[in-house]
Amino acid sequence: METKAAWNNYDEAALEELERISAGYIDFISQNKTEREFAEAAIAKAEAAGYTDLYDAFDEGRALKPGDKVYAQTHGKAVIFAQLGTEPLVRGFNILGAHIDSPRLDLKQNPLFERNGLAHLDTHYYGGIKHYQWVTLPLALHGVIAKKSGEVVRVNVGEDEGDPVFCVSDLLIHLAKDQMQKKGGEVVAGEDLDVLVGSRPLVLPEDDDRKDSDKTDLEKMAAKEPVKAYALQLLAEKYGIEEDDFLSAEIEVVPAGRARELGFDRSMILGYGHDDSSCAYPSLLAQLALEEMPRRTAITVLVDKEEIGSVGATGMASQFFENVIAVLMELAGEGGDINLRRALAASSMLSSDVSAGFDPAYASVFEPKNAAYMGHGLVFNKYTGARGKSGSNDASAEYVARIRRIMDDANVAFQTAELGKVDAGGGGTIAYLPAKYEMDVIDSGVPVLSMHAPWEVVSKADLYEAYKGYVAFLRDAGPSARTPN
Repeated sequence: METKAAWNNYDEAALEELERISAGYIDFISQNKTEREFAEAAIAKAEAAGYTDLYDAFDEGRALKPGDKVYAQTHGKAVIFAQLGTEPLVRGFNILGAHIDSPRLDLKQNPLFERNGLAHLDTHYYGGIKHYQWVTLPLALHGVIAKKSGEVVRVNVGEDEGDPVFCVSDLLIHLAKDQMQKKGGEVVAGEDLDVLVGSRPLVLPEDDDRKDSDKTDLEKMAAKEPVKAYALQLLAEKYGIEEDDFLSAEIEVVPAGRARELGFDRSMILGYGHDDSSCAYPSLLAQLALEEMPRRTAITVLVDKEEIGSVGATGMASQFFENVIAVLMELAGEGGDINLRRALAASSMLSSDVSAGFDPAYASVFEPKNAAYMGHGLVFNKYTGARGKSGSNDASAEYVARIRRIMDDANVAFQTAELGKVDAGGGGTIAYLPAKYEMDVIDSGVPVLSMHAPWEVVSKADLYEAYKGYVAFLRDAGPSARTPN
């Protein structure tokens, strides 16, 4: 079965909406490159649309009723939005679930060092990356530094036009004979992804005859590591921090600069973090677009840590999702463990995550009949996993049929795909985690070229069709296979 390019279906009004959503997406991902930034910006958009804090309602003992819009967040890195429908919650929810973390470099806790007159920040890469793709790029630093006093300092350097940028250096081709003989995974070692941050020394007066006991720590450091000392002086002036404060910091190194339109026809978007912002952003928009009260309660889940296994307090494997649903049901007058279990089992979910776009430059790893094509619409992956579907959620035939009906009724362009040829590789999403509640779950998202590279590519048409598909899904009143009567 062949699919056609979604572009063939658009009139002027659709093209105008497509461009509006794409422009908003470019701005959003350019300004919010980390999970903290994404969550904070998403909450701000939701509050502007009338959403209030779920736990404020809980503390006030305020009951929830159909039509109410609430959100909950944890650790500033994961957030859940819900709009209550007219049906009892025990009959289940329609849920969109995406992740808001992306592959990157993280600073180690003791990162700053000087070597041969150059200052670097030591990193530990996060998620699955090709190390060699991260050299010689302009990089930016995003994150927070938590001081012992309790103050949390925000860091964002490299994005504004007047900011400096940073980079990981590479070996010049003239001396790279041995390097070029190495396998791709060995060309640049993970331990060598050190970010270059300075070369200017802290210069002290030559006639300074004070005793060491009378000098500051930076002045003492300048005698042996003058470039590191100068970098620390600049950090102290700008952020009021000292070297030990890196121990309680979370600084992420990401590509510097804005996402851009790609191609003569401006049909694509080149940007950092399409995996999984290209699904998380339209999921958020779809949730906020529910102007009419839905029948089934609509929920959008944006979580962290998917790129490293959905672990930790902010990943899908945590109790965050279940805890929020329990509070939601309690305030709606349907509390209790049995009701919670029944509601979760009766729910339906789209695990909104990207798929591998067919790349003709690397056609040998794809199976053309079961590949996702750029510009052909929202992609559904019945299963992901590796080898014999290991680690996969495999959606039921009945649920796939329901999804087909929803998309066709809403005139959503969609396609189905696998993640490359059998045994060519593999990957996973958060889908298997909510599926443990017995709910129906299927992966759905946007096809991506150069996935997990610092700069990835998506089609505006696929972004638009994802938004349309997510809206249609949230508005669907159809029961799942396990909805109670």
